[in-house]
Parts: sequence; C-alpha cells; structure tokens
Amino acid sequence: MGDTVQQFFAVKAKIAAAEQEAGREAGAVTLVAVSKTFDAADIKPVLETGQRVFGENRVQEAQGKWPDLKAAFPDIELHLIGPLQSNKAKEAVALFDVIETVDREKIAAELAKEIARQGRAPRLYVQVNTGSEPQKTGIEPRDAVAFVTRCRDVHVLAIEGLMCIPPADENPGPHFALLEKLAREAGVAKLSMGMSGDYETAIAFGATSVRVGSAIFGSR
Repeated sequence: MGDTVQQFFAVKAKIAAAEQEAGREAGAVTLVAVSKTFDAADIKPVLETGQRVFGENRVQEAQGKWPDLKAAFPDIELHLIGPLQSNKAKEAVALFDVIETVDREKIAAELAKEIARQGRAPRLYVQVNTGSEPQKTGIEPRDAVAFVTRCRDVHVLAIEGLMCIPPADENPGPHFALLEKLAREAGVAKLSMGMSGDYETAIAFGATSVRVGSAIFGSR
C-alpha cells in the first residue's frame, strides 16, 4: 500500500509542476483519482492522505464499495467517468456527485427526470468524442455546443463543463485544444481532460480536472 501513497504524491507533485509551467494558479487543477476495479482496501490509503475526489467507470461497481466509504468520509466527491445507460440514471443520480458522461438526448431527459424526483442534483459534464471514434461514446464535436444549449433550455440541466478521452494513438494536444474551444463557445467553465499518460499536457491546455488511475493505483 505504501507504493500507492507514494505514487499518489508523485502525481500531485507533477500536477503542481505542470500548473506552474503553464502559468496557472497553484491548485487550479482538481485531481480525480480513478479507482475503478480497485476495492475499498486499495482506496482507503489514498483517502487517508486527504484526497477526496474519485472517479468510477461503472454505476454497479461503484454501488458495491462507495456507500460505506462515503459514510466513513462524508466529504467524498464521486465522479462517474464511464458511459451511463439510461436505465442506470436513477442509481447514478443517487450515488454520484458529478456525472461527466452526458452525451445524448435520452440520457439528458432521464437525468432531468431523476434530479426532479430525487431532489439531488449532481454536477454535469457533456462528454465530447473529439476523435469521432465509432466505438467511443460522446457527442460529435460539431453537435456539442447545440447539445449543451438543449440540455439547458429543454431539460433545464445546469451543464458545468465538457469532458473528452482523445484517441489512444494520436497526439492529445489538438483534442484538448478542441475541447477548450468548444467549452468557450458553449459558455462552460470546466474541462475534464487528461489521464495517466497525458495529464500534464492537458493542464497546459487548460484542464480544470484530470482523471488519473493507473499512475496512482497501478494497473489491474
């Protein structure tokens, strides 16, 4: 477990250096520690460092471990960073504090319904498929700004930011630049971009949060 904590602090130090390098304010970038496939015993040492922001890919997996951890650490902020199926909207709204993967009309409608029903409003991001990859979820870049507007006007959802996962075999820089441009056009302030292999680049392009898993927890 010592390794995980050491790796966590190494990532924090690299984020601080990248902020400084980019002329950003210290603490401008939130680290979302991605704990998917790891269980509560693996996560606890990172929680004990004071880290409170975590990301999970699957609603069902998160339901198995986070309710108890949230009871023990009430100030946890849990992000859903994997694809959301509309039949899981109810559980997602109940458990997650931030949902980063709003990417189609049906999901927006389901979330609006559940938020009204539960009286609990997770913060929301629209996921953009910046590489237009057919196997990936996310809205097409050309439709992103209009979709954010529809989320606001039709579904009365407050969209806080945009999120992307660039293609694995491409330079991520242009994808981060595109997301930043779309965010400006859509009038949203937050950019969730950058993972273990490219988070320092993402910070240079204006990321407000980075999603780092394997660089902290190792690979499963």
